[in-house]
Amino acid sequence: MSNVAGVGDPFPDIALERPDGSPVRASDYRGQKLVVFFYPKDNTPGCTVENKDFSDLQPQFEAAGTALLGVSKDPPAKHVKFTQKYGLTAPLATDAETGGLSDVLGVWDQKSLYGRLFMGMKRTTYLIDAEGRIARVWEKVKVKGHAAEVLEAAKAL
Repeated sequence: MSNVAGVGDPFPDIALERPDGSPVRASDYRGQKLVVFFYPKDNTPGCTVENKDFSDLQPQFEAAGTALLGVSKDPPAKHVKFTQKYGLTAPLATDAETGGLSDVLGVWDQKSLYGRLFMGMKRTTYLIDAEGRIARVWEKVKVKGHAAEVLEAAKAL
């Protein structure tokens, strides 16, 4: 299943939950660019590298007028521990168990591992322009070099 929302479409304004329990929406970032990166799970090798890469580049994203938001279905308390353990600076948010942003976008989907089918987050990144429209989508993200590629796209936008 490919993403429901594509380039040029408004990014859905569905509330996510910050680690402190407060809500966060894409519209909170209107007037600046926003990168929303969906990743499967805190404290797993690829997700840790991806979050560290975005955190390391956060000052350059900020210089390019671009905010960051990492999203998984992990609970807020797990995000707090993950952030503290690795010194992450890129903000994280929790997506709703069902009917949330990842469901609407089609990035929460059936996956397969060793022949076993399960629901999981497809590593996907959205670059959203200052008006709240999707400028670029990366599907089936490979972690190595991804944050730097997204930064270049954000600078060019």
